[in-house]
Amino acid sequence: MITKFFQLDRLGTNIKTEFIAGLTTFISMSYILFVNPNVLGASGMDKGAVFTATAIASAFGCLIMGLVANYPIATAPALGINAFFAYTACLQMHVKWETALSAVFVASVVFILITFFKLREKIIDAIPHDLKFAISSGIGIFIAFLGLQDGGLVQADKSTFVTIGSLNTPTVWITIFGLLVTVLLMIKKVPGSIFIGMVLSTIFGLVIGQIKLPTAIISPAPSLAPTFGKAITHIGDLNSMQMVVIVLTFLLVTFFDTTGTLIGCAQQAGFMKDNKLPRAGRALAADSTAMMAGSIFGTSPVGAFVESSSGIAVGGRSGLTAVFVGIFFLISMIFSPLLSVITTQVTAPALIVVGVLMAQNLAKVDWNKLEIAVPAFLIVIGMPMTCSISDGLAWGIITYPISMIAAKRTKEITPIMWVLFVVFIIFMWVLNVK
Repeated sequence: MITKFFQLDRLGTNIKTEFIAGLTTFISMSYILFVNPNVLGASGMDKGAVFTATAIASAFGCLIMGLVANYPIATAPALGINAFFAYTACLQMHVKWETALSAVFVASVVFILITFFKLREKIIDAIPHDLKFAISSGIGIFIAFLGLQDGGLVQADKSTFVTIGSLNTPTVWITIFGLLVTVLLMIKKVPGSIFIGMVLSTIFGLVIGQIKLPTAIISPAPSLAPTFGKAITHIGDLNSMQMVVIVLTFLLVTFFDTTGTLIGCAQQAGFMKDNKLPRAGRALAADSTAMMAGSIFGTSPVGAFVESSSGIAVGGRSGLTAVFVGIFFLISMIFSPLLSVITTQVTAPALIVVGVLMAQNLAKVDWNKLEIAVPAFLIVIGMPMTCSISDGLAWGIITYPISMIAAKRTKEITPIMWVLFVVFIIFMWVLNVK
C-alpha cells in the first residue's frame, strides 16, 4: 500500500532507501531544533516553547509535502529570516515578539492566497532553464560553504573576510574524517554513504573525546503554552507602516528563499519536466500552510529546507522521505538529549558532498552566451557570498533582462520576468537600504 501510494516503483526507489534518505535529511537539518530557539530566544521568547514549536511546525510541513505533493523535500523554520525576526524586528525596531508572530501569520495568509491563484507556480515556470540550473548549483555551493564553515575548515578573517580554519582545533578533525570517509564510500558507490559517514563521524568524535555522551536518553517535550496562539491574539497590533514593512519582509524573503530551494532540489532529483515542476501547486501549498501553522505554534517563517538535498543525494525520490523526516521531528521532541551528539562537525561533510553533487548542474548552463552566463554566474556566486538564496536570486533576476536587451533578445523576456525584475529591485531596496 505504501509503495503504491508514494509510487515508489515508478520513481525507482523503495521503503528502505526512503527511510535512509529521510533520516539523512533529518540529521542534516536537526540543528534547527537547537539554533532556532537560541535565535528567537533573543527576542524574549521562551526557548523551550520555541523548541517544541519548531519540531511540530517542521513535522506538519513535512507531512503535507510528503502526503499531498509526494516530494522528498522537508520544511522547517528558515535560517536568516529568524534572525530578522529576533534581531531586527524585535530588538532594533522594538516590536514585541507576539506582534512579530502576528506579522508572520498575516504574511502566511498572503502567501497561501498567492499560491492558491498559482502565481508562485507561474513564476517558477517563467524562470529560464539556464537560470534554474544556476539556482540549483548556487544552492549547492552555498550549502557546501556552510558545511566548510560549520566544520571549521574555513573561518572568518578581518583582512580577507574568510580564510582556512585551524587544524589545531580538535573538532575540525571530525569534519575531515567524515569528509574523507563519505567521499571514499560514495566513490565505491556504497548505498547510504552520506548517512554512514555521519554515523562514523559521530563515533570518531566520541572516541577522541570531542563529542560528549548524552546525559539522558529521553526527556518530556517543553510546553507550547508560552507561545501558542499569540499570533492570532495580537493581530490588532499590526497598525503601523513599520508593521507593513515587517510583513512584506517576511513574505518576500520566504517567497524567494523557498522558491529557490524548491527549484534547486527539484533539479537535483530530476523532477523538472519541460522546464516545469510537476505538482508545483501542491508543493507550494505545503510550505505556505506550514508557515501559517508555525506562526500559530510560535516560531518564525517555515519554508522548504535546503538540507533536503542531502536526502535526495542518498536516493530519496518520493514524499515518503518527507514523511519520515516529519516523524523524526515528532520523535525528536522526547529524544532531544540524543540529538546533542549530532554536532555541526558531523553534518558538515554531508553538506559539502551534497554541494559537489548539486554543482554538477553548472555544466548545463550555456556559458558560451554572455547574456546568460552573467546572470547565471551572479546567482551562483551571490548565494554563498551573501549567505542568502534570495539575495543571490535577486542579483541574477535583475541582471537577466538587462543582459538580454544588450544581446538584442528582448522578445525572449517574458512578462513575468519583467515583473520579477521590478519586484527584486524593490526587494533589494527595502531590505538593504538603511
